[in-house]
Amino acid sequence: MGFIETEERKNMEIEEFKRTVLLACAGLSRRKDDEEFKGLHASSKEMDDDYGEEKLVCVTSGLSFLGLAIVNRLLVRGYSVRIIVDNPDDIEKLRELETSGQIMTGNNCVRAVMAKLCEEESLCEAFQGCRGVFHTSAFTDPAGLSGYTKSMAEIEVKACENVIKACSRTCSVRNIVLTSSLLACVWHDSSNNLSPVINHQSWSDESVCIDKKLWYALGKLKTEKAAWTMAKDKGLKLVTICGGLVTGPEFYRRNPTATLAYLKGAPDMYKNGLLATIDVMKLADAHASVFQAMNKTAFGRYICYDRVIESEYQAEKLAMQIGVPVNKISGNEPENVQARFELSDKKLRTLMARTCRNCYYES
Repeated sequence: MGFIETEERKNMEIEEFKRTVLLACAGLSRRKDDEEFKGLHASSKEMDDDYGEEKLVCVTSGLSFLGLAIVNRLLVRGYSVRIIVDNPDDIEKLRELETSGQIMTGNNCVRAVMAKLCEEESLCEAFQGCRGVFHTSAFTDPAGLSGYTKSMAEIEVKACENVIKACSRTCSVRNIVLTSSLLACVWHDSSNNLSPVINHQSWSDESVCIDKKLWYALGKLKTEKAAWTMAKDKGLKLVTICGGLVTGPEFYRRNPTATLAYLKGAPDMYKNGLLATIDVMKLADAHASVFQAMNKTAFGRYICYDRVIESEYQAEKLAMQIGVPVNKISGNEPENVQARFELSDKKLRTLMARTCRNCYYES
């Protein structure tokens, strides 16, 4: 999948970006070589040398279920990717993924760099020379039943604020893509007179999330709102992607915390027609497509899903995949329950249709 553009336009963009990177590197200090993490853990100079004329972007939590899919889609599209990791074990894991072919590097470059989301300075160094940043990170708390507690919401907000501050201090960074969630759109007070269509303009009600103890939804909602406020204040270009429950090969085993946390309150979403899923590779492709279009037509928020769970059969299939009773998904609703709302991803489908060739995104 790619974008239709003239060779002249492409060359102009490459030359413009090369000038931006040269200016950025002239004004920022180089990272020192870290002898302990040679190879995949490269200094900024090494990464700048690897960059050459390729497009360089950074992905936080790039070894997560979704992060790894985004990295692969970016590599396929010709980007070089810098992955933020926070421990030596992840350096070795990235090496193993490359060796096993799970990261499709081709002729492109993928590097890991040590940084902490709680340390703004380390993020500034990690973003140096990057054209864009994909902030995909989420947080877990083993003490919570679903792995996500109320305190995690504030931690997630703070980490996102650090990322945006670091982007604003890194003159090479033009664009930011934030992974939000459909949960930031679908939770509302039932007593309000709401539109029957839930789309990119819809926002969840924070008080409803708190009352129902929907901490994962609260974290995504507050993080996205904080990101929009700060991006506007810092003059940065931001887009957010609000995806449904992420599925794909072995998704529960590889993404258990987010799966369980997302499904808290599932019966209410199910009866309202708002329990939706998205295949991990389609969600990753949406991230890459939106980023590639940010200097043209992409803007604001995007809802992303490929299936709405709307029948007992679909609910049973999902329940079987994650090993929970079906009533944890569909509650005790009758088979012919009339959904109150309708999801719409028209904005994303329009962008994908306009900018992509051989696109496998499905409505």
